[in-house]
Amino acid sequence: MCGKYQKRRQNIKTPNSGKRTGDFILLGLFHHTEAHLFLFSMVLTIAFGSLMGNALMILLIHQDVRLHTPMYFLLSQLSLMDMMLISTIVPKMAADYLSGKKSISPAGCGLQIFFFITLEGSECFLLASMSYDRYVAVCHPLRYPVLMSWQLCLRMTVGSWSLGAADGLMQAAATLSFPFCGAHEINHFFCEAPTLVRLACADTFVFEYVMYICCVLMLLVPFSLILISYSLILAAVLQMHSREARKKAFATCSSHLSVVGLFYGAAIFIYMRPKSYRSANHDKIVSVFYTIFTPLLNPIIYSMRNSEVKGALRKCMGQCAALHHK
Repeated sequence: MCGKYQKRRQNIKTPNSGKRTGDFILLGLFHHTEAHLFLFSMVLTIAFGSLMGNALMILLIHQDVRLHTPMYFLLSQLSLMDMMLISTIVPKMAADYLSGKKSISPAGCGLQIFFFITLEGSECFLLASMSYDRYVAVCHPLRYPVLMSWQLCLRMTVGSWSLGAADGLMQAAATLSFPFCGAHEINHFFCEAPTLVRLACADTFVFEYVMYICCVLMLLVPFSLILISYSLILAAVLQMHSREARKKAFATCSSHLSVVGLFYGAAIFIYMRPKSYRSANHDKIVSVFYTIFTPLLNPIIYSMRNSEVKGALRKCMGQCAALHHK
């Protein structure tokens, strides 16, 4: 996404005949050693836990009437995005490692780029929508049904998906429009636009610059809206005289703030680091964090810090236990 587009290559490669339209080779993350086999098993376990945790969150929100509110609907969309992100990356990575076949077609590579950027971009705007929901809940609780209507909630959700999809389609189409040469080897475990652009046989400076601007906007605009929302929330909380009211307001926002911190913390670490501290191996390791590990933490954060979600979980477990006894 952002910082990886900054660097302009000085030497432009020349095409290698017979390789331009061939499949790409994903070098992957693990080697066939005992240590890497253990790490691979750990990654698969975390990915499975992420899928199950987010699926459970969606199920609880769908089944429990108390969770049929705009806030939890937006949370269910966040869980859906996390599940789709894992499904886009992990199955292909696991199949490549287990089979030893690491090739991916240009169409498959384009689809990975599209879904990855769509989901990451959509999550940026969805987190901004969730921050507005928290602002209304804390600062205007009596007007919440009006200011945060279901119609507005659906519009924000559709807008988040649409903006992310537009960015994903643009970057995937533009990236695959370049001629590629050399060994077609991608030093990553999935197709990422900045990594793929390094294999292009043409001058990509204009593309990288435009994409960098797009990425900055996709990150900074939602993040600015989140900062504004929480600045207003903080000002309202400081004016509250009741200690119990302050505690309730902080509890309402703490889960969302934790998720925002994880998402943007990873993004800043990846894309805002100085170039001298970047390497392909570091990028791959950090990519595991924000594509597999972060989706596991999101449902854990909301289930541990949210009494309504914990209540829905206890109710669901009670129903399951009753069915088992019957």
